[in-house]
Amino acid sequence: MKTKQQIVTEYRCTEIVDAARSVFARRGFALATMDEIAKEAGIAKGTIYLYFRSKTEVYKAVLDFDMKALIKGTMQRIDAASTLRDKIGAFTLARLTNAEDKKEFFLIMDSESANLALTRSQFREWLREPVLHLAREIDKASQRGEIRPAPAEKVAWLVADMTRGAIQRRLLNHSDYPVAEDAAFITDFVWASLTQA
Repeated sequence: MKTKQQIVTEYRCTEIVDAARSVFARRGFALATMDEIAKEAGIAKGTIYLYFRSKTEVYKAVLDFDMKALIKGTMQRIDAASTLRDKIGAFTLARLTNAEDKKEFFLIMDSESANLALTRSQFREWLREPVLHLAREIDKASQRGEIRPAPAEKVAWLVADMTRGAIQRRLLNHSDYPVAEDAAFITDFVWASLTQA
């Protein structure tokens, strides 16, 4: 059981993170202020400092919160899908939808200075759990003979990398296709490679 203080702390931190995400998306990290975040959250600026020491710490909390939500949502979608093809599609669609829903914030993540931007290793670490989850499903399908033998973890990382590429194209406005169409293309491409003799 959580204590009342733990519940209040979680609630307040979520309020601050949600407000900060909106402010960062509108203003960018450099122009955003703690005053704006406090106003957006409907709290006093001093309250933020009870939970976060700096704007950078708030920014990193937003990234952490969003990545944890993405991991959980992606894995739930994979588990809800019944076939391997659908599981690959669920992984891809979950990530593309998330990026589309938070497009402005993703643009900020990709454009911030080196000390704030996500490194490729950080991004891969955040993706590791759902990618390995997908790899286990690929391995099971291979053992059942549903697909040809393939290195499951390599295939899962390929799906993740292709999805990341599609997200980048969308962020740069180099794709006019609906999210579902981009997800279906990646899924069909991977599925064809897994089922060809």
